[in-house]
Amino acid sequence: MYPVLIVEDERAIADLIEMTLEDFGYVCVKAFDGEQAADFIEKEKFDLILLDVMLPGVDGFSLMEYIRPTETPVIFLTAKSSVEDRVRGLRAGAYDYIVKPFAPDELLARVDGLMRHTGRRSRTIRLWDVEINPDTRTVSKKGVPVSLTPREFDLLMALVLNRGIVLYRDVLFERVWGLDSEANTRTLDIHISRLRKKLGWEHQLRSVPKIGYLLEAER
Repeated sequence: MYPVLIVEDERAIADLIEMTLEDFGYVCVKAFDGEQAADFIEKEKFDLILLDVMLPGVDGFSLMEYIRPTETPVIFLTAKSSVEDRVRGLRAGAYDYIVKPFAPDELLARVDGLMRHTGRRSRTIRLWDVEINPDTRTVSKKGVPVSLTPREFDLLMALVLNRGIVLYRDVLFERVWGLDSEANTRTLDIHISRLRKKLGWEHQLRSVPKIGYLLEAER
């Protein structure tokens, strides 16, 4: 498995992307302009390039001409949201096109989707001593299978994809059970309690009084 190249001139955004992907096992390399990116591409192999369009010097569309012969998949990340720009990016050979601002879990879902499609990524997510496979919907702890109900697994994935972020109780309830469910938020609290017990996450999965729940980011 090769690194992901992040080509983004805004360092805060590049750092956020790197943190999001590295939390889920991706190795990242950052370039802050087109020329630096071209140097990396010439010397190294990458599984994926996340490419900003509006770069100093050589822009992202021009850099695609340099990337295309390597056959490295590209996802454009850009504030340019017009249909014309999206069509231009896709016609240039990009696999996907994500408009800023974007949520970290959206980025991760798009990246994972590409990696699965191209066979470049194992889908196993490792947190502490727990392994989660979203494709097979299986979980193990220290190599021992953990039996979760479908709702418990859906709740686990909602928390995992938003690690380090406080999620409102109502938001979690709606995502897992839906607006039309006859269950109530107390049902959510019970499922959280079961997850804590089954995974041994008494300290990692925290209650935030009067708000909801937080799954700690792994250190």
